[in-house]
Amino acid sequence: MPATAQRYYLSINNLAHARGSINELSFTGNSPESFAAHLQAALREPTLWERWRAMQPDPDAIDPGLGISDPAATVKAVQADLHCDVQVTTTLPHAILKHRLGLLIGSNWTLRDVQAA
Repeated sequence: MPATAQRYYLSINNLAHARGSINELSFTGNSPESFAAHLQAALREPTLWERWRAMQPDPDAIDPGLGISDPAATVKAVQADLHCDVQVTTTLPHAILKHRLGLLIGSNWTLRDVQAA
């Protein structure tokens, strides 16, 4: 049975300063459109995860299930006042979304709501 798509609503307080802890993997832009494109690519393709995995002390010990992707994932982001509102639609579990967000922007985001897509 295929996974059910979920719609995640996120908020990022200051996108221009939202960065992950690993410079080589971190988001470096400042526009909502750029962030949406980076996160969408990170969810659709395993490239970001593969780069992170290769940096680990024992890459073969990393659960390959963490590298799953959703080729149909979509991300929309818009500037709203001083923060950025992000809508992610994906079949990936929350833990995978959280990990990819962590790589890109660290803990600089807040989950506002989750709904069936």
